[in-house]
Amino acid sequence: MRFTRAAAVATAALTTSMLAAAPASAHGTGTRSLASVLTAGKAGFDRNGHDYDILRSAVLAVLKAKPSSPVKVLTDGKTRLTAFLPNDRAFQLLVADLRKSKRLPGEQQAFTAVAGLGIGTVESVLLYHVVPGATIDRKAAYKADGASLKTAAGSAVKVDVSWWRVTLVDADRDDRNPRVVRFDINKGNRQIGHGVDRVLRPADLP
Repeated sequence: MRFTRAAAVATAALTTSMLAAAPASAHGTGTRSLASVLTAGKAGFDRNGHDYDILRSAVLAVLKAKPSSPVKVLTDGKTRLTAFLPNDRAFQLLVADLRKSKRLPGEQQAFTAVAGLGIGTVESVLLYHVVPGATIDRKAAYKADGASLKTAAGSAVKVDVSWWRVTLVDADRDDRNPRVVRFDINKGNRQIGHGVDRVLRPADLP
């Protein structure tokens, strides 16, 4: 598994120049962070594949191990960004694929497997889901067909809009690309999220 090729990029600090690389949007003036959204409400793993328990746990694990990680930008509601948020089922599908299994693991098992890839790799994958500097809401996303979004990991994802479906084309050419299944999480704030049904892959998997 070659996620580790992108891990080195993720260890670099999230610089001001990177934040300026994406055009800022006028949408959203509130300063509630995406981290506060992810950590609000009931904590713990459950059987709801459409929420973000595994993602929340992955973010917290990275920040606990590396308090100065660039992932910390998710806690700064004053910094504009757009994040694509894999739901729990997305992580379960990833782990099943890595194991070459048709059976989906439980959420706790899926998180344990993801954490087992190493903090550097988890950090890299998380940063590949963050587009710094821009608040891209649903309306803007539908107008972004063909756009290349530079992520906080340093590499890009491409936006494909077809029949009002927004798909993100990642670095893995063999797996189905993630689709946006929930728009405008934390709408009205500088940090906005969109739920996706697969984990974006910053490297090709064997």
